[in-house]
Amino acid sequence: MNKWKVLEENKGVRLDVFAAEMSGLSRSKIATMIKEEKVLLNGEVTKANVRLADGDIVFVDEYVEKPLDLTPVKMDLNIVYEDDDVIVINKPRGLVVHPGAGTKEPTLVNGLLFYTNSLSQSNPIRPGIVHRLDKDTSGLLVVAKNNHAHQELALQLEKRTMKREYIAVVHGHFPHQKAKIDAPIGRDEKFRQKMAVTASNSKNAVTHVSLVEAFDKYSILKCQLETGRTHQIRVHLEYIGFPMVGDPLYSFKNTPDVGGQLLHAKRIVFKHPTTQMTMDFNCPVPQEFKNFVEELRRD
Repeated sequence: MNKWKVLEENKGVRLDVFAAEMSGLSRSKIATMIKEEKVLLNGEVTKANVRLADGDIVFVDEYVEKPLDLTPVKMDLNIVYEDDDVIVINKPRGLVVHPGAGTKEPTLVNGLLFYTNSLSQSNPIRPGIVHRLDKDTSGLLVVAKNNHAHQELALQLEKRTMKREYIAVVHGHFPHQKAKIDAPIGRDEKFRQKMAVTASNSKNAVTHVSLVEAFDKYSILKCQLETGRTHQIRVHLEYIGFPMVGDPLYSFKNTPDVGGQLLHAKRIVFKHPTTQMTMDFNCPVPQEFKNFVEELRRD
């Protein structure tokens, strides 16, 4: 039986939603397993709609099917740094981080499984994965090579001491040097594949924004995450009226077709899980991002 501890960021989430997310099973399968008493909360049988509290322990029985493909696949991984505890990777745009329902192409996890046998098993269906980037977001993420490293890095995420900075190109002339976006994010009630700023079933979300460069119709922004909600930067920038260039979900219908949103995880800072030294990594934006910015400057 697998078990997961509920962290602060998942406080208030329904049991069935959390169990499905962590196990990789569908909510319908999880609902059936809850009725069959194969999903427990703190060792007790309960209902699917119960809300979780910080520190709760969720137990999910092994499911006979293996719904996710964890086959090792050879990939040309762009490894920025590696030691016995962590791997820092510059993820290219177009690569999904881990397998999920409906994932057909190989993911970063598949590539990691080919590259090394040393990955944390805190979540067996996402070995090594501490945090995620959207498929079409490029840039830095840190992978844990053992459970100790995973626990330490996850704690830094929970306490918001891990620093993550992004560069984004947005529509519109941004009029401020700095801004703080403090708006809760939850599932969009009309379009379930999207997230939205909403007071309904949401979690607090904070993004710090600063202006890098402004043009007549576009701006380059630096975005720093204080929290880590799904699609957080994309949702927040749409909410304040500056949607991301190329974003298929949250931008204008006539946004330039650049193969996905122009969002790059440029910098990550964290304490090394063993030495406690500050690790600070930067990586340049990818070529397609650079090409679009250079064209703006020429115009």
